[in-house]
Amino acid sequence: MTKTARPASESYAETTHLVLPNDTNTLGNLFGGQLLKWLDISCAISAHRHCKRLTVTVAVNHVGFDRPIKLGDFVTIKSHVSRGFSTSMEVWADVWVEDQLTGEKIKANSAIYTFVAIDQAGRSISVPDVLPGNEEEQKRYDGALRRRQLRLILSGKMKAADATELKALFD
Repeated sequence: MTKTARPASESYAETTHLVLPNDTNTLGNLFGGQLLKWLDISCAISAHRHCKRLTVTVAVNHVGFDRPIKLGDFVTIKSHVSRGFSTSMEVWADVWVEDQLTGEKIKANSAIYTFVAIDQAGRSISVPDVLPGNEEEQKRYDGALRRRQLRLILSGKMKAADATELKALFD
């Protein structure tokens, strides 16, 4: 069953956290695992908003720890579904740190997760595709198939020879 595509904007989720002492390492930086937990929750909300079904994390495809996040920082995570496939969704998240004196938000990290929609018995079910609504959403949508093929090759679920989208980059 094919579902009607939904705008990426319908899957947007935004969460804000305060980095507390229990969230940090001995250098006063946010534990990477704590950030991964917050990202997983935000991305799960986006995945659910997109397909209106139960979803499970299948893969953490990429996490960039580009700058340290310090004790006392306000951390905002903005996530959305960048593309839907048959039963899986790529979910993109950006992490912002807010300067508490100026209010300026600085991008600190980014992540790409894959979720699958499931029914009550735990079987995967179809999800709608995404309708990009702006240039950034379109760029992320366009690259999602290449990222998916690379993830499937690295996990042994696809042969490199079958990755037509990736091969086209090198032809």
